[in-house]
Amino acid sequence: MSGKGELLRLVALGQAESRAELARLSGLAPSSVSLRVEELIDAGLLQEEGSGLSTGGRRPRRLRLAPEAGLLLVADLGSHHARLGLVDLSGTPLAVVEHACDIGAGAEQTLDWLAGRLEELLAASGGGLPVRGVGVGIPGPVDPAGGTVISPSRMPGWNEYPVRDHLAARFGVPILVENDANLMAAGEYLAWPGCENLMVLKAGTGIGCGIIAGGRLHRGRGAAGDISHVRVRSDQSVICSCGHSDCLEAYASGAAMMAALAEQGIEVEHPASIAALAADGVPQATNLVRGAGRLIGEVLTALVNFFNPDAVLIGGSLSAAEQLIAAVRGAVYERCLPLATRDLKIEVTRAGPNAAILGAGSLLLDVVLAGGWVEEAVGRA
Repeated sequence: MSGKGELLRLVALGQAESRAELARLSGLAPSSVSLRVEELIDAGLLQEEGSGLSTGGRRPRRLRLAPEAGLLLVADLGSHHARLGLVDLSGTPLAVVEHACDIGAGAEQTLDWLAGRLEELLAASGGGLPVRGVGVGIPGPVDPAGGTVISPSRMPGWNEYPVRDHLAARFGVPILVENDANLMAAGEYLAWPGCENLMVLKAGTGIGCGIIAGGRLHRGRGAAGDISHVRVRSDQSVICSCGHSDCLEAYASGAAMMAALAEQGIEVEHPASIAALAADGVPQATNLVRGAGRLIGEVLTALVNFFNPDAVLIGGSLSAAEQLIAAVRGAVYERCLPLATRDLKIEVTRAGPNAAILGAGSLLLDVVLAGGWVEEAVGRA
């Protein structure tokens, strides 16, 4: 990332609002910062206005993103829905909409549909500002290097499809393709100041987990945090969607519980309905939710001992089931080392339904700035 791009990022993320703060955080000389800031202002990417707090001497002028700096288009794809957002370069949502969709229709059809909905969202905003990047979350394992989905469950036609290339051909801007649980983790990190190490569990139709280590998303080689196919012990053998038997997802996911309820004559169309049934005290749903929470907690036990996070956060549609949260807590606190749980928080997520939108915005900004467009904009000014 260029020096100018790093300065823009610090202002966009709210980490600096004056030239003095930029010099301190970037390590650049104050004279170099002033020169670069002037170039960013001339290029229409930053604005300087008002007065900040004085630490002695003249009060500094406040820096902020210029509205015309550009926009980001982001989307969080689920099995049966898509949440789309138009955000500014700071990651602040300007407009968010949700649509029903069927990701099982295949990659090309779903991505073309998604591109059309994003273009509609942009047009509804007036369409006068440049789009700097597009980010999309996928409910499956993502190869971050190639921007492809690798052997996803319940997503026929997606394996190794060039998602990034497909969207880049449509929009002509930098593209971020990321796992949906990773986006949720990146968004939740913004809502938990002081917590630098997080495990963020997404419990819905499937089960995913994103990891924040040292304040940064940990991807590994693309599969970090995927706990859905950890084998769990049971008194029977159930084949998972991945083809193996007795995976966590085969027992504790929303899809597994919906199937189990259907066998008992209770039809539900969405995992959120399971949480609602459990809240109403329906015994079949309550038993399933408690069992799922216990299994999830047993898997998390080894991971909490190994990673020792500040917090385990549970989101997704099943997080509304208090019995599931209580069962996870019970298993983790019962089985983990006392030092691992002494200050551990096990809580429901805070960022709300826009967590993945917020996470996509924050991660996409780095991808966009790495593309060199800031230098190009300054060069044209």
